[in-house]
Amino acid sequence: MDSREQKKAALHEKLEQLRSATNPSSMNTASILVDASRYIEELKERVEKLNQDVATLQYENEQNSLPVVKVESLENGFLINVFSEKNYPGLLVSILEAFEELGLEVLDARVSCSDNFRLEAISEKEGQADSIDGQVVKQAVLQAIRNWSGNNEQH
Repeated sequence: MDSREQKKAALHEKLEQLRSATNPSSMNTASILVDASRYIEELKERVEKLNQDVATLQYENEQNSLPVVKVESLENGFLINVFSEKNYPGLLVSILEAFEELGLEVLDARVSCSDNFRLEAISEKEGQADSIDGQVVKQAVLQAIRNWSGNNEQH
C-alpha cells in the first residue's frame, strides 16, 4: 500500500470514529463533519455550564462555611456564640477586637479551635456601651468575620 492509500484509509477510519461518536443524519463526509462540529459545540456548552455550576457550589460552600453567630441579650451584657465546622486560625483575635471596639468586657469565655471553631462568651457592657443591643453586637461580630475572611483571602 502506498502512502496515499494509507492516508486515505486513516482518514476513512477517523471519519468512521466521528460518525460513531456523533450519530450523523447522513453518511457523507460533509454531514459527518457538520454533525461533529455541532456535537463539539454542545460539549463546550456542557463544560461551560458545569464550570458555572462548580463555581456556584464553591461560592455557596464558602458562604456557608463562614461561622454562625448568635447573640442573646442578658441583664447587663450579652451571651455570644460563634460556631463553624472549620477551624479559622486568627479569627478569635478579630472577634475579641470587635468586642473591644464595642466597649464590651469579656467576663467568661469558652473557646475551641481544634477541628472546628466554637466561641461562647459572656460579655458585660462598659461605659457608653449601654446604648448597644444584641443586633449591633451580632453585626459587629459578623463584620469582624468578614474583615478577617477578606484579609485571609488576599494571602
